[in-house]
Amino acid sequence: MNYSMIFFIIGWVFLIEAALMAPSALVALLYAEQSIWAFAAAIGLCLLLGVPLVRRQPANKVFYAKEGCVTVALSWIVMSLMGALPFVFSGVIPSIVDAMFETVSGFTTTGASILKDVEVLPRCMLFWRSFTHWIGGMGVLVFLLSLLPLTGGSHVNLMKAESPGPSVSKLVPKVRSTAKLLYGLYVALSLLELALLLLGSMPLFDALCTTFGTAGTGGFGIKNSSIGEYSAYIQSIVTIFMILFGINFNVYFLLYMRKPKEAFRCEEAGWYLAIIAVSTLIITVFIRNSFPDLVTAFHHAAFQVGSIITTTGFSTADFNVWPAVPKAILVLLMFIGACAGSTGGGIKVSRIVLLFRTMTREIEQIIHPHMVKKLKFEGRVVGQEVLRSVNAFMVAYVLIFAGSTLLVCLDGFDLVTSFTSVAATLNNIGPGLELVGPASNFSCFSDLSKIVLIFDMLAGRLEIFPLLVLFFRDTWKKF
Repeated sequence: MNYSMIFFIIGWVFLIEAALMAPSALVALLYAEQSIWAFAAAIGLCLLLGVPLVRRQPANKVFYAKEGCVTVALSWIVMSLMGALPFVFSGVIPSIVDAMFETVSGFTTTGASILKDVEVLPRCMLFWRSFTHWIGGMGVLVFLLSLLPLTGGSHVNLMKAESPGPSVSKLVPKVRSTAKLLYGLYVALSLLELALLLLGSMPLFDALCTTFGTAGTGGFGIKNSSIGEYSAYIQSIVTIFMILFGINFNVYFLLYMRKPKEAFRCEEAGWYLAIIAVSTLIITVFIRNSFPDLVTAFHHAAFQVGSIITTTGFSTADFNVWPAVPKAILVLLMFIGACAGSTGGGIKVSRIVLLFRTMTREIEQIIHPHMVKKLKFEGRVVGQEVLRSVNAFMVAYVLIFAGSTLLVCLDGFDLVTSFTSVAATLNNIGPGLELVGPASNFSCFSDLSKIVLIFDMLAGRLEIFPLLVLFFRDTWKKF
């Protein structure tokens, strides 16, 4: 275990988080809010911890998969602890468990909240909540990859541990260049959405916070009604960009490289858009009587489908009061999630497709025992290593989901509330059903349940295994 390199990277995480808190402090200064001292104290503490760690240059800068997982998991935990400090220092969220829940929900782009009234928060706190979504959407360590001079396979091991999906590929030969391209595309899409929201007469502060939540597929709103108070134009722009940020960024890279034929042949994106289209049409049919006309029903159906499948969590209507079929479809979409290589959460469309094809191949081999059939995805044969990782992910996912649901049920709430609260956090969505519906929050749970859901949010964002590695004794041995 290369401890010196792990501490070195965590030191950089402290420093980068200090820099990322600066815009929120500037917002507090612009609006003359007293909470500025909370950010100043948190920034000072980050610098105090980060500078000594960074000044110790590690002699060996190479580390492998194990170190990559440990570094990513510890970085996200440290980042969340430091990110919770402004809430605690300012007294906005005095409970450390509640502050951690809110911050982890922000960084993991979950959007689940313990706050009953977000509109009473100072603007700097609203800005920080939303900004954590934008930070966590692409990941701090992906940003670090474009800066740190690591050697060997270290870059790839960090990217694999933090990036969502069954496999991670380099867009260009150098991983550092890949990280720069990813962030360039991320920033470009964010700026485009911001410009379109401003064209819809949305106030700059609202537009920034909404863009942060959409780009990171998070869902923290600055209004108690989420996006419900804004115009149909703004809601439509948010719908489009939620869906766009749920697409694998490889597609945008291919378009950027002027390879439209390859981009449009992306099979996962095709399935993703097809699922959105079919789900929207079915839900529209079932909720048409709840709205003045069919167009309005379609508008709200499309928004909620886009919000749930991309695991953003914004809402324009309380889908908790919709008929059973639309709610069942939305719950299924919670599990499916967005594309691999996007800012969205969930199991991922690619995994769902691979699991379905694995199942059909098994059935075909029962019927034709001597048949030899290789699985293909996006025109390429899927290796056994990828299939093994998908199967292992699903086993771990089911076990964590079942265990978390049992623990949350100890609070004595109804099964739908307990089940969907775990689904909403493990899949990084935000709202669930019943007591954790879009018009409610997670404040009703005990501290134990909140800690379980914090674990679920981190596990969902980090694709489970980087977090589980921390709990194995062999991880910490020096070989």
